[in-house]
Amino acid sequence: MKIAVVAANGRVAKEVIAEALSRGHEVAAFGRHAENDTPAKEYIQKDLFDLTREDLAGFDAVVDAAGAWSPETFPIIPNAAKHLAGILAGTLVRLVVVGGAGSLFVNPEHTLTVAETPDFPDAFKGVAAAHQQTLDFLRTAKDTQWTYISPAGDFQAEGERTGKYILAGEEFTLNSRNESIISYADYAIALVDEIEKGGHSQQRISVVRA
Repeated sequence: MKIAVVAANGRVAKEVIAEALSRGHEVAAFGRHAENDTPAKEYIQKDLFDLTREDLAGFDAVVDAAGAWSPETFPIIPNAAKHLAGILAGTLVRLVVVGGAGSLFVNPEHTLTVAETPDFPDAFKGVAAAHQQTLDFLRTAKDTQWTYISPAGDFQAEGERTGKYILAGEEFTLNSRNESIISYADYAIALVDEIEKGGHSQQRISVVRA
């Protein structure tokens, strides 16, 4: 398969690229920096917001790995999804979005999210809100073949690659050890599995370590 990874110099993006390459997929990395800090041999220096429909034509899937960690940059997260969904609208190219855990529901009625619970840390409320905006927008993007993948609550950059995960849905899910945890490496496995297998078009799914 031919996969484009956007905002490719980020840590999650690099794990996704490495995982896809290990399975023999053709990967093109798009980043705004001049240097290629990714495992991909094909690197295109271009700002995400300058990407066009033509740039992404011919790919089977586009991975939106845009991230932000300051109030000034939080809007990048929803704006990236809006831009990519717009240029992919009406095509068969899948848009797979690296999401957040704050938007997962904690009740069966789906009226309360993780980010709305009393113990949710103030330090993460801004980025959680940005990811929530992204998901809210995608639910309206009826002409784009999007999939939004929420990680577990404890999303570990340096966590081990176990190769095992639980594929869940809209609700905050714990494993058999009452943990909500996943490493970047295992998340990347789940994401590439989703690209290969499909089946969750215009849906949000979530993953947690098994």
